[in-house]
Amino acid sequence: MMEKKFIQNRIALIALLSACSIILVSMGLRQTFGLFFNVFEEALLVSRTEFGLAIGIQMFMWGLTAPLFGILADKFGGNKAVFIGFIIFAFGIYFLYSGPNTGIFFQLSLGLLIGTALGATAMSVPVSEVGKHFSNEQRTLATGIVTASASIGYFLTPLFTKFSLIEFGWENTLLYYLYFILFGLIASIFLIPKQKTQSSISENNDNQKFFEAIKEAFSHKGYLLLVAGFFVCGFQITLVATHIPGYMQEKGLSDWSAPIILALIGFFNIIGTLGMGYLGTKYSKKILLSLLYFFRAIIISLFIFLPISNLTSILFGITFGMLWLSTVPPTNGIVAQIFGTKYLSTLFGIVFFSHQIGSFFGAYLGGYFYDLHGSYDYAWYISILLSIFATLVHLPIDENRLERSQVIT
Repeated sequence: MMEKKFIQNRIALIALLSACSIILVSMGLRQTFGLFFNVFEEALLVSRTEFGLAIGIQMFMWGLTAPLFGILADKFGGNKAVFIGFIIFAFGIYFLYSGPNTGIFFQLSLGLLIGTALGATAMSVPVSEVGKHFSNEQRTLATGIVTASASIGYFLTPLFTKFSLIEFGWENTLLYYLYFILFGLIASIFLIPKQKTQSSISENNDNQKFFEAIKEAFSHKGYLLLVAGFFVCGFQITLVATHIPGYMQEKGLSDWSAPIILALIGFFNIIGTLGMGYLGTKYSKKILLSLLYFFRAIIISLFIFLPISNLTSILFGITFGMLWLSTVPPTNGIVAQIFGTKYLSTLFGIVFFSHQIGSFFGAYLGGYFYDLHGSYDYAWYISILLSIFATLVHLPIDENRLERSQVIT
């Protein structure tokens, strides 16, 4: 009976609530930077290529540091890793708002520091740490709840940011962000690591060493295919989050159209991630991922090829929001299902690094194509082709648990 119980103990509940709060703050703030592109152009003389480069560096550093913070989390606890991340996040926001914040310093603040902070606070570490507290049967639902909490931030933060930019200016808006980060800092203390038990030691094959786990993962075809597929997710969501304000402006829609799209994405992401978390307990996770990317290709195609209007924008926000972070529960679930949870933060962090390489190209190429051609169309075309690639690449993955012989020491 205990195995069927969703939350098995108080520590698991506290870790779940803590991770939800962390993700809400970190992912909510990360979603809003595209709304600053106009004020950064005017106040800091930043071109769209430079802005896209800064977001690209942010995404790259997020991915690069996610495995490093994953190692720290696996060894010392996710609460320590996330706490350090929020400290770095605060420095990035502070320098971006108070200076020095022009030229190379703009790239250092928005790109390097905030990107490094996201490696600890956004997605991979909180999701993986929560996953360790739940059984394989319940893990995708638990991680789906954590991922869905980002949607609350996605829904509220763009609306707050747009209002604050109009009423209080960009400097005060960034100052308010520091209060959100303080909340996340406090919440991170309660991301309590799972206590080692005999059953968890058996499940994780506790004798396996760190580098053995890395070698094992990279020799597994399914893991490499997950790495390749998650690149596509990063490209697509960062292209949208970073450049949808500029795209809507290019098409002549109102300034509020982009915040509304981002808010709708956030709200309907709740349904998508919870739904995917539940479906992951019932059906093949790789098939769910393939279907998700297939529908992304259709939705993006309709959005850019149909005549643009407020209606099509709203429909895009709703439908793309359903698929926004729905990739995370099944991807994390497949990694845990195949390799166990001992090094889950590290192994999922490596997969997430691929996601962030895709994010770099989504952010940078969107700005580059706009400055070169005066249009984001080529970036959208690449996004559609990548979606078709991801639809196919997940199908050959072997989801079965990897059987390994006990290491004798």
